[in-house]
Formats: sequence, structure tokens, C-alpha cells
Amino acid sequence: MATNESISIFSSASLAVEYVDSLLPENPLQEPFKNAWNYMLNNYTKFQIATWGSLIVHEVLYFLFCLPGFLFQFIPYMKKYKIQKDKPETWENQWKCFKVLLFNHFCIQLPLICGTYYFTEYFNIPYDWETMPRWYMLLARCFGCAVIEDTWHYFLHRLLHHKRIYKHIHKIHHEFQAPFGMEAEYAHPLETLILGTGFFIGIMLLCDHVILLWAWVTIRLIETIDVHSGYDIPLNPLNLIPFYAGSRHHDFHHMNFIGNYASTFTWWDRLFGTDSQFTAYVEKMKKVEKKTE
Repeated sequence: MATNESISIFSSASLAVEYVDSLLPENPLQEPFKNAWNYMLNNYTKFQIATWGSLIVHEVLYFLFCLPGFLFQFIPYMKKYKIQKDKPETWENQWKCFKVLLFNHFCIQLPLICGTYYFTEYFNIPYDWETMPRWYMLLARCFGCAVIEDTWHYFLHRLLHHKRIYKHIHKIHHEFQAPFGMEAEYAHPLETLILGTGFFIGIMLLCDHVILLWAWVTIRLIETIDVHSGYDIPLNPLNLIPFYAGSRHHDFHHMNFIGNYASTFTWWDRLFGTDSQFTAYVEKMKKVEKKTE
């Protein structure tokens, strides 16, 4: 009975979203995107699209999303939004981070990306334009991937902080006490594999088109680079998402090496009380701000 009610609710919600979608004006970018997508299908093999296409999407988007935070260090006005103002970025740290990123991206992540084609073939994941899901279904599946990844990340990240494990693996990611965007994927190779597994679980369960791979990569990169940015921007649209952790939440974790283990949302930390020190810190900062007004 409960199952039938749930199906009915989801069906009604889906119909409501479809109705709203039908009222929206036609997206002017849809036709150019369709032409570009079909051009890609006609000129490249599935292996090239799944492998080299995925690599290009990841590399271009990663460093593109890192660019604003990188530029902030040269803009005096943005310094007031820097969370740890006493720990500015240095060229030495950023160069060190960049070299490790290149190793992780091409020696750890690229071999994993090479398996994408075989994954899509084994599970008959389509590439064609006609079966590409609508934007709201794509967004819903990306949200599902985010929930799954966040759950995996919370428990495995917390495990990596165990005193017997921490110094061997996760300590590398914490070399920079004040994080910056490019540091998001700065990690021990084993950590890249362990925490990165959470990214693929959602894909394995929810993927119905190759576009979801790239959409989920995009959303995940936006999120992880934002929380590692080191800046708390008031007009950041991501902060409008309910239960979104944000940069201040994760910055506290890097500052204190404890608590706030989730990657995207705050519910696991709240449920297990691993955000108690952060909550106390926020309340303390609010009192300080009131006194200075």
C-alpha cells in the first residue's frame, strides 16, 4: 500500500514538473547543443567519446572552476571574504598542488576513465540524442548521485581520520590547513580511489545516458571546488540549496582536522554530532561580530 502511494506521489510530481517545463520558453541553446552532440556522434567512436571526451570534460571544467578562486588572491576587495585571512595562498603551495594533481589526474583517474566505455557497453548505456533525458530528470539523478556520494564520503572520510590510518593516507590532503580550490583533488592515490568510489556508485545505479556522466562530473566538481575555495561569498547561489555544507563548513574541517566529514550536505554530521565543534565555533563568531558592530 505504501509503495503504491509513493509511486503515485512521484508520478504526480513528475507530471507537475513536465507541465511546468511545457510552459517554459524554448531554450535557445538547445538546437546548437543538439547539432554539436550529433556532430560528435558522427565523427568520433563511442570509445573516444567515453574516454577522451570524459577526460577533456574533467580537465577543462576542473581548472575552469578553480580559476575564480585563483584570481581572488590578486583582488584586494575579495580578501574580506577569505575565511582564514592569516593564511594566504602561496605560489610554492599552489605549484606543489598542481604537480600532484597532474599525477593523480593522468596516472590514477585516467585509467579509471578508460573503463567508462566498457561500462556503457556492458550496461547498454545510450549515447544518442533521442534518448537523452530531460533536464529535470537529469537534475534528479544528479541529486541522487550527490546523496549517495555524500553518504559514502562521510563514513569513509571519517574512517580515514582514524589515528591508525590518518598519517598513512589522508594526512596528505591536510597538508594545506587553509584550503584553496585547486586543492580539492590533492590527495594520496589511495584516497583518490577510496573516496572516489562514492562518485561511481551513483553512476552505476542511476546512469541511463552517457550525458549523466558528464553532468554529474560537472556538479561534483562545482561542489568540491567551492567547499575547498577558502572563500565564503555571500551571494554564492549554492548556499541556497537546503542542507548544503559550503566552504565555511569544510574550511573548519581543514582548520581543525576534526568533524564536518561530509562532502556536500550537513545531515550526517548533524545526525552523528560530528559538527558540534563547528556549531559552537559559528555561535562564538556571531557573538564576536555583534560586539564589533
